[in-house]
Amino acid sequence: MMAKMGYKAGMGLGKDAQGITAPLESKLRPKNAGLGSVEGFKEPKPMAAKENLPAPQQPPASAKKEKRWTKKASLKKAPVLTKNELLAMRTEQEQDEQPAVVQKVIDMRGPQARVLTDLKGLNDEQEMEANDVPMPELQYNVRLLVDEAKADVVRLDGQLRREQEKVASLVREKEKVSRQEALQRRQLQVMERIAETLERVRVDDTAGMLTLDGLLHTFQNMKVQHEEEFKMCSIAWIACRYAHPLLIRVFQGWQPLQDPKFGLDVMKKWKALLQGDQPFDFADGAASMGPYVQLVSEVILPAVRISGTNSWEAREPEPMLNFLELWEKQQLLPPIMLQSILEHVIMPKLSAAVDSWDPRRESVPIHVWVHPWLPLLRERIDTLCHSIRYKLSSVLHVWQPHDSSAYAVLSPWKGVFDSASWEDLIVRYIIPKLRMALQEFQINPANQKLDQFNWVMLWASAIPVHHMVQMLEIDFFSKWQQVLYHWLCSPNPDFNEIMNWYKGWKGLFPPELLANERIRMLLTAGLDMMNQAAEGLEVVQPGARENVGYLRATEKRQFDAAQQTYHAVPGAAMADLTFKESIQAFAMEQGLLFMPRVGKFYNGMPVYEFGIVSICIDSVKRLLYAQLEEGIERWSAVTLTQLMEMNRMGRPR
Repeated sequence: MMAKMGYKAGMGLGKDAQGITAPLESKLRPKNAGLGSVEGFKEPKPMAAKENLPAPQQPPASAKKEKRWTKKASLKKAPVLTKNELLAMRTEQEQDEQPAVVQKVIDMRGPQARVLTDLKGLNDEQEMEANDVPMPELQYNVRLLVDEAKADVVRLDGQLRREQEKVASLVREKEKVSRQEALQRRQLQVMERIAETLERVRVDDTAGMLTLDGLLHTFQNMKVQHEEEFKMCSIAWIACRYAHPLLIRVFQGWQPLQDPKFGLDVMKKWKALLQGDQPFDFADGAASMGPYVQLVSEVILPAVRISGTNSWEAREPEPMLNFLELWEKQQLLPPIMLQSILEHVIMPKLSAAVDSWDPRRESVPIHVWVHPWLPLLRERIDTLCHSIRYKLSSVLHVWQPHDSSAYAVLSPWKGVFDSASWEDLIVRYIIPKLRMALQEFQINPANQKLDQFNWVMLWASAIPVHHMVQMLEIDFFSKWQQVLYHWLCSPNPDFNEIMNWYKGWKGLFPPELLANERIRMLLTAGLDMMNQAAEGLEVVQPGARENVGYLRATEKRQFDAAQQTYHAVPGAAMADLTFKESIQAFAMEQGLLFMPRVGKFYNGMPVYEFGIVSICIDSVKRLLYAQLEEGIERWSAVTLTQLMEMNRMGRPR
């Protein structure tokens, strides 16, 4: 049959002859004999061709002597682990090992695929075969049984732990529920007591037996005993409802401006009950009102509005100020109520009083009854300032410098008006009158009258410094230096008398003017003239150098014009001129006026008129400076082209 299937004797089985070459042989065993039970019995080995047999290997000496299944060998057993020891060992391994991601491994090397989650023991079967371990299949099966038993132990232990944790969690939950039950039972009892108390209050109120002190005492005890429930249930609003009609009767007929201390103690107690230590809410609107604020708005505020509207006069601010300061100091007047009083009581009264104020007829200055409200009104005062400026302007145009009452009325408003409005008021109405007074002022060392000078110095603290310095430089120091010059040039001048005269004038200037650099420079110029005269040097008349320069420029211009008639080389005449003379000649060529401004200096340099622009010349640095705006000390370096452009723009002086 095998020959029909293509088998050839001596060849291996299979299509490619890769199988065995010898046929299967059998050997009779003794009766009822199992594997390895008969001494000296060996299994028959398949016959193999000599050419396919490997070279015989000598077994190791130790293998010959080893008796694997002897009785003594069977006594060497692996240590047996109890459940507790196994769990303890696994716990130690879990603590030592780092947690790793569990991945499945499919072993396809055997006849059946195996799904593994751990690579330990993957090659145990192959190692046992390689080491000639006896009965590897049996040992493998036993090891599987042991691993399954271990897994069951671990699984059951995990279930036991989870059940124990669940029991502990349920115990804790039971305790928590018990505590909540006790708390809710206590809260229910508290609510029942509060409801009983409120019911007694309602009954007393219905019967007309409720008093303010009794009501206050009842709710104070309730707040002390049940503070948390008092806040949680908003009992303060209930107390406010019952207290409102009682407080209305207490404050009925109250005049807050005549008796501002009335009711302070009562409102302190009710504020402590309703408001406590909580700060006032600065939010605007009725929705943000607390019970105490609501009580003040319905009890105190109407009385203040009635008194403020009917009996309070704005020209007598003390009664209303005393009331507001007293209640605000005691922290009994909420901010929203204070703002309401200022908005609806104070401001209408002040506005009406300012509109009716006539500075020509009233002897009390307006700041006496307006300034006390500045800390409270703040930005609201701006609405009054416009009317006050208009009132002041209407009388200042007829004011004369000898009338010092204008200073008493106007000076307190310097820090209240904004700087631009204040400067406009001073420049428009005050400075022109003071300049006229200085222009009429005569400096006479023999018989000096200081009335007009004192009129001007009175305004030194009210007028902006730069305006004051400019006015003194033009209208006072020019005359003062001329008088000093003629006195020094007189025969045999008394220098001690001159020095005392100088010190006397210097002492008349207030500290804010003496601190100004320009004023010190003008005073120093007079001192330099005195030093020149004392040393026997020639005293130069103030302004003489500027006049000489102007004449020299005029003569030079005439000379240059004559040279041009003879076709001189352009620019030849300019080459010999100084920087200032060149600018003078340029102005003449353009047909513009160029002349010094007597007594006017900038940084120690004299000021000239170049057309309609004030300029000063720095001959050392060869720079030309122009005043950008008349009346304001703003100077900038310019070129001749820019200077001509400023003149063409026709900027008014």
